[in-house]
Amino acid sequence: MSLPLILPMLATAGTLPPTGQDARWAYETKQDGQRVVAYAAGDGGLVLRARSGEEVTAAYPELRALGDALVGTPAVLDGEVLALDARGRADFQALQSRMGLAHAPERAARLAARAPVHLVLFDALHLAGESLVPLSYVRRRERLEGLGLDGPYWSTPAALVGRGERALRATREQGLEGLVCKRLDSVYEPGVRSRSWIKIRNLRTEDVIVGGWLPGKGRITGLPGALLLGQRSGGRLRYVGGVGSGWSAREQEQLGGLLGVAAADVCPFDPVPAVPGARWVVPRIVGEVRYSTRTRAGLLRQASWLRLRPDLTPEESAAQLPYDIG
Repeated sequence: MSLPLILPMLATAGTLPPTGQDARWAYETKQDGQRVVAYAAGDGGLVLRARSGEEVTAAYPELRALGDALVGTPAVLDGEVLALDARGRADFQALQSRMGLAHAPERAARLAARAPVHLVLFDALHLAGESLVPLSYVRRRERLEGLGLDGPYWSTPAALVGRGERALRATREQGLEGLVCKRLDSVYEPGVRSRSWIKIRNLRTEDVIVGGWLPGKGRITGLPGALLLGQRSGGRLRYVGGVGSGWSAREQEQLGGLLGVAAADVCPFDPVPAVPGARWVVPRIVGEVRYSTRTRAGLLRQASWLRLRPDLTPEESAAQLPYDIG
C-alpha cells in the first residue's frame, strides 16, 4: 500500500493550561531524542523519516522489526527515537553518535548491537488505509493503543489526562526534559507549530564564571556575541560551554565594558577549549545561566544568560561542577 507522506505536528512553547481547563488536556513526557515518522507498509517493511522528511531508516537497524509487528496493518506513526542511559532516561549526547549514520549502515549496525535505541510512539496518523489526521487526539490515541505496540525497542507510553501540575512536577523530580500538553479535541496539523500542543521544558539555573568571549558581528561588532563559561572541578576552572542569548542590549553593553577591563592574554580554562577566535579574560565575572541538561563532558545544553552576579566573587559563588570530570 502507498502511504501518504505526513510532516510531524509541532508544539508551541508555553505554560500549563489554566486549572479550569486541565481536564481538557492530556500530558505526555517531553523526550530528548530525534523526532521520526514511521511508515509501515503492512508487508514487514519500515521506513523512518526525520522531521525534515529525510529518510533515516539505516541509522536505526534495530527498529526495522517494528515493520514485522505491523504486518497486515499499514500504518503511519509519530514518535521519538531515544538513546537511554543506565537509569532509563533519554541521553541526547549518546543519540548524536547514531543520528548521522543514515548513510553508514555498517557502523550503525555495530552501534545498534552494542547500545540499541528505543522508539517511543505517541500518535497514529494513518491506519489500514484510513487517514486519522482529522480525528481528535483522543480517538487517535485509542487507535494507537489498540495496536499493542510494546516490543524490545519500541513502546507506547500512556498519557495522563488532567492533573497537569502533578505531571509536570513528576518530570522535574525525575530529571526529565519536560512535558507536552495536548488538547483532547485537537486534530493533527501536519507541519504546523500549533497551540493545541504546548511544550514545557524543565530548566535549571547555576552560577558560572566568565573566562572568555567571542565578538559579535554586524551591528554588535565590538560587543560580546557569546560568553565562554567555566565552573570549578578538581581545583581547575573547567570550560562548560558558551552562551549567546538572554541579555538585553543594555546588559550586552555592560558585559562588553566588564570584559574590556578584565582582558587577559592567557586562557583561564584548564584544559584550553578549542574555540576559534576566543578572547580571554581574568576569571572574575560571575553570572547566572539557565540551561536544560548537561552532556557527559559537563557542557551546558541550551544555555541562556539570566543575570550578572556582582554580589558574588568567584571564590564565593557556587560555580562548581556537580562532579569531577577529571
